[in-house]
Amino acid sequence: MAVKGIPSGAWVLIADGEKALYLVNQGDEQNIHLTVRRKEEQDNPKAQDWAASRPGRFNDGPGVQRSAVDDTDWHQLEKARFAKTVAEDLYKAAHAGKFDTLLIAASRPVLSALRNEMHPEVTEKLMLDVPKVLTNHPLDEIEQAILREAENAA
Repeated sequence: MAVKGIPSGAWVLIADGEKALYLVNQGDEQNIHLTVRRKEEQDNPKAQDWAASRPGRFNDGPGVQRSAVDDTDWHQLEKARFAKTVAEDLYKAAHAGKFDTLLIAASRPVLSALRNEMHPEVTEKLMLDVPKVLTNHPLDEIEQAILREAENAA
């Protein structure tokens, strides 16, 4: 991807498994100014808070043998569901023509889940995706990091 700058009006998605910031570049290609368009947060308790007191067991058959069953990782499952919701939101916005260019900075697992869930209409507008967690950074640091990543991708 040849990236020269971040176009005015481009959307920047900053996400992890529990939080998504939808930002818009109100500046020009070289002097970006990101503003928050929308913020989504999901309350996702730790895996141990979801877990039962101990893993389940079941009988293997008519004998006395029993086998253990792993607990479902509800925390991870909720992160995947959140990524799917974000991908659906991006599709609705892209289909409505709300953005022409998209940049994504997300944790590796979320970025992977987003790639799997993104509609081709969103994918064709994707200018850059960065495996980096920036959700808890202030906007000026996010701007610098995104601009730096865009310049490195050029």
